[in-house]
Amino acid sequence: MHKRTRNQLIAAAAVVLIAWAAIASLLPGTSASGNGYILEQASPRTDAATGLSAEAEQDRYEAYMARHARQARPSIRIVIEAETFAATDGMEAEVLQQFEGATGPVVRTAESGAIHWDIDVPEDGLYNIGLRYYPEPGSSSPIERELTIDGQLPFEEAGRLVFSRVWRNEADTIERDARGNEQRPAQVEQPQWQDAVLRDADGYYDEPFLFYLTKGSHRITLQSLREPLTVDYLLLYQEDAVPAYAEISAAYAEAGFETTSGVMVKVQGEDAALKSNPSLYPINDRTSPATEPYHVSKIRMNAIGGVNWKTPGQWLEWEFDIPEDGLYQFGVRYMQNTVRGVNVVRKMYIDGKVPFKEAEAVPFRYGGEWQLGMPGSGGEPYLFALTEGKHTVRLELTMGELSNTIRMVRSSIRRLNELYLKIVMITGSVPDPYRDYQLDSQIPDMERIFREESKALNRAADRMDEMVGGTSSSTTILRTTAYQLADLGDRSETIASRLKQFKDNVSSLGTWLLSVNEQPLTIDYLFFKSPDVAMPRANAGFLGEMWHETMAFLKSFTEDYNAVDSGEGGGQAVTVWIGSGRDQAQLLRSMIDSMFTPETGIEIDLQLVNPAVVMPATLAGKGPDVALSMPDIINFAMRGAVQDLTAFPDFGEVRSQFMDSAFTGFTYRNGIYALPETQSFPMLFYRKDILDNLGLEVPDTWEDMYRIIPELQKNNMELALPFTIVFETMLYQAGGAYYQGDGIATDLDSPAGIETFRKWTELYTNYKLPLEFDFINRFRTGEMPIGIADYTTYNFLKIFAPEIRGQWDFTPLPGTKQADGTIRRDALTTATGTVIFNNSDRKEAAWTFLKWWTGAEAQATFGREMEAILGESARYAAANLEALRMLPWSSREYRSLMDQFEWIRGRPAVPGGYSLDRHLNNAFYEVYNDGSEPRETLENYVRTINEEITIKRKEFNLPTK
Repeated sequence: MHKRTRNQLIAAAAVVLIAWAAIASLLPGTSASGNGYILEQASPRTDAATGLSAEAEQDRYEAYMARHARQARPSIRIVIEAETFAATDGMEAEVLQQFEGATGPVVRTAESGAIHWDIDVPEDGLYNIGLRYYPEPGSSSPIERELTIDGQLPFEEAGRLVFSRVWRNEADTIERDARGNEQRPAQVEQPQWQDAVLRDADGYYDEPFLFYLTKGSHRITLQSLREPLTVDYLLLYQEDAVPAYAEISAAYAEAGFETTSGVMVKVQGEDAALKSNPSLYPINDRTSPATEPYHVSKIRMNAIGGVNWKTPGQWLEWEFDIPEDGLYQFGVRYMQNTVRGVNVVRKMYIDGKVPFKEAEAVPFRYGGEWQLGMPGSGGEPYLFALTEGKHTVRLELTMGELSNTIRMVRSSIRRLNELYLKIVMITGSVPDPYRDYQLDSQIPDMERIFREESKALNRAADRMDEMVGGTSSSTTILRTTAYQLADLGDRSETIASRLKQFKDNVSSLGTWLLSVNEQPLTIDYLFFKSPDVAMPRANAGFLGEMWHETMAFLKSFTEDYNAVDSGEGGGQAVTVWIGSGRDQAQLLRSMIDSMFTPETGIEIDLQLVNPAVVMPATLAGKGPDVALSMPDIINFAMRGAVQDLTAFPDFGEVRSQFMDSAFTGFTYRNGIYALPETQSFPMLFYRKDILDNLGLEVPDTWEDMYRIIPELQKNNMELALPFTIVFETMLYQAGGAYYQGDGIATDLDSPAGIETFRKWTELYTNYKLPLEFDFINRFRTGEMPIGIADYTTYNFLKIFAPEIRGQWDFTPLPGTKQADGTIRRDALTTATGTVIFNNSDRKEAAWTFLKWWTGAEAQATFGREMEAILGESARYAAANLEALRMLPWSSREYRSLMDQFEWIRGRPAVPGGYSLDRHLNNAFYEVYNDGSEPRETLENYVRTINEEITIKRKEFNLPTK
């Protein structure tokens, strides 16, 4: 951010160059000594064509810059001290006079609300905006803010600015379990002051954002979207241009740098000192004996990155010691076997600075095996000038040249989705192929859009081919869709018969965008070496690979690769069965070894099992002490197989950590037989953009929903209302219930039950709502802009629908207005729980484990770690209220969840309860298919349900009257 003198530039650039040399060469090039590559940076390209032509694109940064491209870029530096803020809105900003080494006062901003600064700009022009910040402890997710100028969002991308945290391994060394396997180290936050320039969070633009400000007074506002943040100052300035390698190389001689001789400095990838996300933990690679360190059968944390290092903005940083001043080459042993036909890109920093222009986008080519390469150009590796002592090298995920192509395709997807919705509003989602809808006259610009987007997709495909130096396999869907669009532009009368194919191709473009936008890379080690030192070998060779495969095969007969226990404890340990995935089991094993056993001294024998074996094993007397994530707990309770947890004296204290609704399904005859782990419930999802276009409000009550139905259907759109969720929601909002008393009979034939059944069936008979649908895909396309779904659907939409990011939201369910004007929003919940089996002889120890496992700390840790391992799509549905608060939801999202959570009701589990679901569905389909009278139909099936309940109650010696 500061201007530098020529000598300072030379010295700083020299320091950065060494680290960059090996990475920038990662494109295909000439082979070097050993079996590596010179990873050559493609020549910089300038191409103004981006495919922007739709009105919807005018709010984006590219259109913003097109409008202001000719404005000056004043060489002015304006520091806005944080403590000079003018006002706040919905936020209590705290001024701290001394904080973490800051040279002056700083301001702590909350995770919600807004803070405003008033500034005076001396000259019209385009400015970069920088921010010096300190990431306050929060829920571990990246920090998000929205920036407005004079109360207006300058462009769409300014609505989501992301600021990274800093993480590290909790321990300096990687520990091993009793079996000799290395354990994944826990990640802890290492907060520190950071300097950031505002840029695109999705990596679609290479350069930092520029903001146009006129001369005079302006108000800059930061709106908190997620996580607290401490601010030292904001900065209006011009980001310095990074010199090209040719300029830096010429400066070496002037600075007196010479090539070194005989030096090799190697840094293991798993030893990264700092990282931007907790998901960037060391990983195990067994694919090659050349990976360091190596063991033929034991787990060794010998690499880093992989599929977890795939999101723009993520970075890893290593420390290394240089023994003497001089010029070095830089190299990396890496694996890029995920993104076929695309070169993934990393931006390189040495000691916090980009050494030269080519280091801003170092490409790593696709290959099926480990590769070893050094960044360079013209077959020659770059040289980096480093001084003796400690240095850092950081690799940050960026899209490089691919960002232009992604923007083009994203623009096309948006325009084609809008066009598809216009067509569907006229033809419906399944048009009559023999009817002339006269689409060319009803949508006058349809043919033009088809042709324009065909050309845009062909240009994008051509760019992809140029970037990889040949035909890219990832361009197939681009060219296929481009061909179809061109044909539709010429033969628009065929659109009715080809609408599904058109929709599928647009959906495929969305999938392509998702896959290409992910840039995973695995690193084994990095090195700096003198030019005269031979490169290491990327792989072990034929004989080495043969020995590895042979020994791995032989060890498979003696090594238990499925074991997740610590190998300790023996018969004195509490046996715990877990029926979820191996990732979950390994994480829990690590938590037990690092948190539970050291604190309590209780050993746990954790076993990964198929959930289907729990019941047979229990009946055979060979079950565990504890089982996790159990559904249908009432079936075990009725048979006396599980412990009544109310017998423990501190149960009441433990129960207070959860909503009462979580225990309803675990209650039998006044006993409670499980502690809840997860609890989920439905929410209302809606497309903000479509509702705005149609002039519709988000429905607050069921009356609002009824009014929206014809408006949507008039435009050939539909509501997504899962019929079972709708019935139970309407029933409980009307004051009804599934059962009478303790489950002695169903209460469906009550006045509330009969009236709800009538309304329920009419939704699908009179209003013709669909019974079966793929909500996520139809929500993406806009065919179902409003729908009810489990709140965990958020996880899928957040990850798998990037093209509609920012265009959707979720809110509490529509409710039923009461006589006093209040609105009931009752809905039923589903939950899983942890149980203690009655045949356990270690119940006190098992109870201690249950309290720890379902407690806030363990549940929050488990949820965060699972999200670190599997990404945001693995967001944990914790039942513990404090743990749910600690998970990385934004403040607004958390408020929406809690607003609905207050209305959640548990569904009683009773003997014979299975018959209610079965016969309620039968009653529904009889009305739906045969047109039967709702009251008579329901009353007939109520008798059948009650008969089955009576039979089961007699079986378990329960009163029937």
